[in-house]
Amino acid sequence: MHMNTSNASAAQGEEARTTARVVLIAAAAAIGGFLFGFDTAVINGAVDAVRQGFGLSAGRIGIAVSCALLGSALGAWYAGTLADRLGRVRTMQVAALFLVVCAVGSGLVRGVWDLMLWRVIGGIGVGVASVIAPAYIAEVSPANVRGRLGSMQQLAIVLGIFVALLSDAWLASTAGGAAQKLWFGLEAWRWMFLVATLPALVYGVLVLGVPESPRYLVARGRPAEARVVLAKVLDLHSDHALDAKINDIAHSLKVEYRPTLKDLRGPRGGLLSIVWVGILLSVFQQFVGINVIFYYSSTLWHSVGFSEADSFSITVFTSIVNVLVTLVAIALVDKIGRKPLLLIGSAGMTITLGLMAWCFSQATGSGASLSLPAPWGMIALVAANLYVVCFGLSWGPMVWVLLGEMFPNSIRAIALAVAAAAQWVANFVITSTFPWLAQIGLTFAYGLYALFAFLSLLFVLRAVRETRGIELEDMHA
Repeated sequence: MHMNTSNASAAQGEEARTTARVVLIAAAAAIGGFLFGFDTAVINGAVDAVRQGFGLSAGRIGIAVSCALLGSALGAWYAGTLADRLGRVRTMQVAALFLVVCAVGSGLVRGVWDLMLWRVIGGIGVGVASVIAPAYIAEVSPANVRGRLGSMQQLAIVLGIFVALLSDAWLASTAGGAAQKLWFGLEAWRWMFLVATLPALVYGVLVLGVPESPRYLVARGRPAEARVVLAKVLDLHSDHALDAKINDIAHSLKVEYRPTLKDLRGPRGGLLSIVWVGILLSVFQQFVGINVIFYYSSTLWHSVGFSEADSFSITVFTSIVNVLVTLVAIALVDKIGRKPLLLIGSAGMTITLGLMAWCFSQATGSGASLSLPAPWGMIALVAANLYVVCFGLSWGPMVWVLLGEMFPNSIRAIALAVAAAAQWVANFVITSTFPWLAQIGLTFAYGLYALFAFLSLLFVLRAVRETRGIELEDMHA
């Protein structure tokens, strides 16, 4: 997937400008991120009901929750090939189709095995969307705002999480519990999955209105169409500026070839250093435990003494915090830079996760009777939300921005696929092991995540380079 853009140019005399059109196009593409967030978080409200309804052990519910992530790794891996063959817009529609099928299938399951099957299918759609959206946005964005527009992907993800959790809370409240019957004799947890069909259909329709990537059009021998798109999205009007831009893209395509895994080989651990940086960015983003908050938070707060209704309310509030802080990150990314925000986030997460671990060490009882005595319950709640603030300001949006722009042109496609696949595998590891870790003890679980947060701080200090304001053509290994 040659999804880098040639924003450099010197369009000699006329520069690419940020237009309302390019912002709207980026927003439409980023709805894939909304589906990403919605589909992965909607399971939160259904975990307890599914576990009880199907009589699952901690290990099996962990696999049932996280199996979609294996599908996501598969989807992310093949997204580039699909985009090169079908085009960026058609690939986004394919992702929407997978998500519609998943939503309907998951809501009508009769056992845990078919739930896992539909979740894997939905995961493939999420994986495709997770790669295609940031890469497409990078292709159509002017360099001076690429970070902010790229961050729209993360904003869409956290909005999807928020809407999914709000929907879960409303459906559970309406039915009197996630396991209770709602409309047409179906339990509320089934409707939690079924409502995901609506945003998936909206996404599939909206992307019909976004233009194909100029880079894809030039690669397919359709420069006239590419000129029309460039004129609209970058506000380039002179023939000279458009010719220069088209020539830049054409030259970039000529000097490139389709990269393979062999091109990622290097002297350190068998891979180029920059590839390891991308992989470790992805792994650390997940190993700090953020998705434990969004997949299991209702179960978590319920397990330490909060009612089911209060647990849903806390989860929705946390997702609101995540949305608001992501807006702050978007405002700062092209002013402060990627690396400083990552460092701030790592330090904050180390402290807040450590505090959560300490709070849970004060818990009394065990199993279903576990509770946090005052004031530890409220301190843990505050620490959890501050942790979300630190993540949402930094590792949430910054990793997606960096993965879309940090790799050299010659290896960007395959390196991005490897890094994205690593992210989903890491997500699977963390999500599937949390129920088991929680049985050992929540202090151990959050202490482990705090350790990874501290290691992420050392990693950023040593290995991550700033990419703010650098053209994609100037990225080097």
